Amino acid sequence: MTGKPSTLLTARSVSILCGMQQPSAGLPAALGRPAARALEAAGYYVIADLEGASERELLALHGVGPKAIRILRENGVELAP
Repeated sequence: MTGKPSTLLTARSVSILCGMQQPSAGLPAALGRPAARALEAAGYYVIADLEGASERELLALHGVGPKAIRILRENGVELAP
């Protein structure tokens, strides 16, 4: 293989995973760290990114459970079933 190896994680993701930085300020602070990490890993960085997402899709993410769904809804996120 020649050239630079591909980067799978951004510097921000690495700093979050290493505990050097809080999960995104764009997601509700009440979310647990596992849920916030799972959402960010799936590309959801702010509440607006969740537009069009379904509850089923989010529950399939490791770290996102019914409590996280409830917190998202309490913060104005409208999820499809």
